[in-house]
Amino acid sequence: MKPLRRKPLHPQRILIAHHLLLGDTLLLTPLLAKLRTQYPRADIMLACPKAIVPLYAGQPFGVIALPFDPRDLATVRSVLRSGPYDLGIVAGDNRHSWLALASGCRWIIAHANDAPAWKNWPVDEGVPYPSVPAAWADLTTELVPGAEPRAYHPDDWPAPPHTGLPHADLLAQPYVVLHPGASTAVKRWPDARWLELAQFVVSLGYTPVWSGGPGEVDLIRNIDPDPAHPNLAGQLGLGELWHLFAGAKAVVCPDTGVAHLGRLIGVPTVALFGPGNASIHGAGRYWRTMPFVAVTIADMPCRDQPEIFRRRVEWVRRCDRDSTTCVAWRGDHADCMGRLSVAMVCDALQNVLVKVQ
Repeated sequence: MKPLRRKPLHPQRILIAHHLLLGDTLLLTPLLAKLRTQYPRADIMLACPKAIVPLYAGQPFGVIALPFDPRDLATVRSVLRSGPYDLGIVAGDNRHSWLALASGCRWIIAHANDAPAWKNWPVDEGVPYPSVPAAWADLTTELVPGAEPRAYHPDDWPAPPHTGLPHADLLAQPYVVLHPGASTAVKRWPDARWLELAQFVVSLGYTPVWSGGPGEVDLIRNIDPDPAHPNLAGQLGLGELWHLFAGAKAVVCPDTGVAHLGRLIGVPTVALFGPGNASIHGAGRYWRTMPFVAVTIADMPCRDQPEIFRRRVEWVRRCDRDSTTCVAWRGDHADCMGRLSVAMVCDALQNVLVKVQ
């Protein structure tokens, strides 16, 4: 324990310090829920990448999102000036314990043993990862004492505002969102299989609607040039994407940020897990009641890296390689994604659609 620092019993101001991608940021939701349950009157602030802030406009769990980008001095100053805080919680990379310290957090909690060691110096309380497997979202709640939060319900998260959706006439018909893009090439499913899936969606009586980021417009156009199947890539902010998903009968996507967004909304979501581990980044206990299906090969031999956020954890089995270091790259896709057949994905999609009819 550091001198002159004492853990607060009833913190009134709490900062969650991180700079995670969309998916990992949304995986902090059970932590937010638990903090609100344990400290119902506390002011809870979440440092949040600027692009993700609109999702928190309705202040889910009474949490205020503070725009933060380490490369944007104005946002750094804004977070620093928001202090002081009774409690700081660091999620993922412990380098942000320094942000918590500079923001005036009087007690800082984080998962232990980040590397290199300097990341941990401001941390007052290091919580070890458990010795048994668990979903990372559930593990974040262990940074806070008390019982785990109740299971998530979509009413817990107010829908963000939006400016309207294009192709309103086509979206008036029942549709399924297909999102082929991913944060890394090794998470991409082969393009030809997405077209087969779109044709299957049409055969079931639904319109396939394509979503993606600004750099994925041509990707989707090459997969499916049919103008009757809207290509919304690059046209939607996160608020609009939320409402697109909310109106869908189902969403199909790789293991990427939008898969976690689907769980928040409560839309039936079929997620394709290749290098990622569905047990670690799937629904876990907190989202256990949400209509989420992970399509994966459970025992993929090259999913063999026992590390998460630079900590070695013996039960972790995942792969963080890219297309240049993948040990089973098959020309345009990783073997772990290639083993997910069209039939497997179509069966999973049909099963969730049956349940919503």
